[in-house]
Amino acid sequence: MKLQTPVTDERCKVGISYSDKIMMLGSCFSDNIGRQLQEYGFNVCINPFGILYNPASIGAAIDRLISRRPFTADDCVEIGAGSTRICSFYHHTSMSGKDADEFLAKANSALEEAADFFRDCNKIIMTLGTSWCFRHTGSGAIVSNCLKHPAAEFKRERLSPDEISRILRKITVTECGRPKEYIFTVSPIRHFKDGAHGNQLSKAGLLLGIDAAAGDNSDYFPAYEIVMDELRDYRFYAEDMCHPSAQTVGYIRDRFLEWALPKEETAILEENIRRFKRSCHIEKHD
Repeated sequence: MKLQTPVTDERCKVGISYSDKIMMLGSCFSDNIGRQLQEYGFNVCINPFGILYNPASIGAAIDRLISRRPFTADDCVEIGAGSTRICSFYHHTSMSGKDADEFLAKANSALEEAADFFRDCNKIIMTLGTSWCFRHTGSGAIVSNCLKHPAAEFKRERLSPDEISRILRKITVTECGRPKEYIFTVSPIRHFKDGAHGNQLSKAGLLLGIDAAAGDNSDYFPAYEIVMDELRDYRFYAEDMCHPSAQTVGYIRDRFLEWALPKEETAILEENIRRFKRSCHIEKHD
């Protein structure tokens, strides 16, 4: 008796190794998996601009890492809704500062460190969250975050599969330092603010865009499909019924490592997991 529809896939043609330098970019799902890889001893740089949801913002972040162009006072934007904190339209609000000086120091320090890492990294794992994006009507630029500003300041639009594939192709042919390979994935987090149908259209656009952009130096990990088909039960979601539960994130992490890590490095992974669990136990009892 079969009670699941397993998502099977060949082993990753790109893969990751403990010898790799891995840049993680994208949605909060990428953030969660990246933290766990870091805990298990991988050399990882995670979202230096904060969480990024749409492909255009990820592409803009990579352009910034390559150009190393620092953020200036012109980039500073006060967060709305009564907050006086300062951020920029390139960043998630988690990168904000109490004033412009604090924000710029934080943003440019992260930029410099991440630009060095990006130049030397050889693997980039990119999790796309949504095809929907917001274009600032004043500058015409797609923003990473609306920073709680009035809706009238933005035009909401959905990137087409062709637009997404062009962005991803540009990323995968970019030359900056060490040659790079890419793993794409689509976040299983459901964006129900777009409505159930809007969320499905959004995810479909991402899947089509990734498929059209696929090349010899890239591969796709089916995190979205695993959650939708193998784990199609609300007990695998958090209380908001949109984000995966901690159990689900752990399951996806294990499936990813099984798919991407060479079998000869399994023993290293298992030892690192034991060390991490011991350290958590020690901290808990200190």
